[in-house]
Amino acid sequence: MAVFSKLKQFRDMRSQAKTLQHMLAEETVHTDAKGGKIQVIMDGNQKIQTLDIDSSLLNPEKKHEVEEGIKEAVGAAVQKAQRVMAEKIKSS
Repeated sequence: MAVFSKLKQFRDMRSQAKTLQHMLAEETVHTDAKGGKIQVIMDGNQKIQTLDIDSSLLNPEKKHEVEEGIKEAVGAAVQKAQRVMAEKIKSS
């Protein structure tokens, strides 16, 4: 009997995880860097939906600035998405 109970618990947890994943896919976070010249939109599952780089940054001399800006914006988006995920987990 205990094996079937554990199997049911596992199925329930898997179902809850899938539900949470779908809920998080509907959430989005917006971040920017370099004074708004680099913008990232990420869903709650931490998938980047949009990466926008202002054309004024698109030249070889600004390569390092763009790389740093992308890292900053994506890092901030991941942190925001993790906070959203934690809130959803607490409320479910």
